[in-house]
Amino acid sequence: MEWLTVLFNEVKGFFGLEQLFEILTSGDYSALTTADGIKALIIPIIPLLVMLEFLLGIIYKKPQTKVYKINFLIYVANRIISRFIAIAMVALCIGLFQPYALFQTSFTWYYFLYGYIVWEFGHFLYHYWGHKVRLFWCLHSTHHAPENMNLSVTYAHFFLEAPYADTIRTTVCILLGLQPELLFLIMFIDGTYGAFIHVGENLLKDGRMGFLNKIILTPSHHRVHHARNPLYMDTNFCNLLLIWDKVFGTFQPELPDLKIEYGITRKMDSGSFIDVYFGEFIALYRDIIAAPGWKNKLLYIVKPPGWHHLGNHQTAALARQNYLETMKLEEIPQ
Repeated sequence: MEWLTVLFNEVKGFFGLEQLFEILTSGDYSALTTADGIKALIIPIIPLLVMLEFLLGIIYKKPQTKVYKINFLIYVANRIISRFIAIAMVALCIGLFQPYALFQTSFTWYYFLYGYIVWEFGHFLYHYWGHKVRLFWCLHSTHHAPENMNLSVTYAHFFLEAPYADTIRTTVCILLGLQPELLFLIMFIDGTYGAFIHVGENLLKDGRMGFLNKIILTPSHHRVHHARNPLYMDTNFCNLLLIWDKVFGTFQPELPDLKIEYGITRKMDSGSFIDVYFGEFIALYRDIIAAPGWKNKLLYIVKPPGWHHLGNHQTAALARQNYLETMKLEEIPQ
């Protein structure tokens, strides 16, 4: 029954159990105290929480099955190709840019803090451009398409987004001196926390997490990032540290009286794999074909989503500006 073996291996791959199985079958449990052993214990946490979250959704009668179904299909589609392209791009960037690094860090706690701040800067750049450049938004929009928030959303990415993101983040980190070993540790920590911040209300009702809401980027902050409310769009681009959102003025806390509406502003079928995965590319193609002249065609590629060659812009920045102006007018006594 070869297909059962394949299925079993795929289940192990989804839950990140391969390394843990190797340690347990070897009988050398002391390996669990090593760095690799600790990673083997941590990696399965998020997939297990996804299953717990889904089961709780059934109990609470909030299963969000459409979101889970589409995100599972995306995970299957990305299973091999995206992972290996991203790894290849990280290796390529390290080889290309390490000789040009401004200096070289060592594996110490203070360089770890420095490295995390640098990594967050690279993440901020990739994430910001993913919202502000139409072509990059086509890569990133798959992640914003779900109309509910839960841990399965962390698997919802277009297969080329990881290579694009890791190229920018790795290049920034290597040029600013991070040694590869330190970079890989930060990538692991940030990737694990980056999955956790997608936790839904079935598992964590209040994503503010108490006093942590003022110190780090919490699930509440990331729920705001996934919102299509005019006030919330294009904010909270960081992953763990709030520093760069505060520096560049893109931080926006969740307001208790403004309910989050998830998804993207384009009218779409969030239950359609084709529309979720390729819909923005199709919309961009149509805009390019309809645009007069090569200049306008190029501008549709590099300008923010919502830009229009006739000036009828519907960008997130304009939507936020109009919302704030409306709120100010409503506050003026009549």
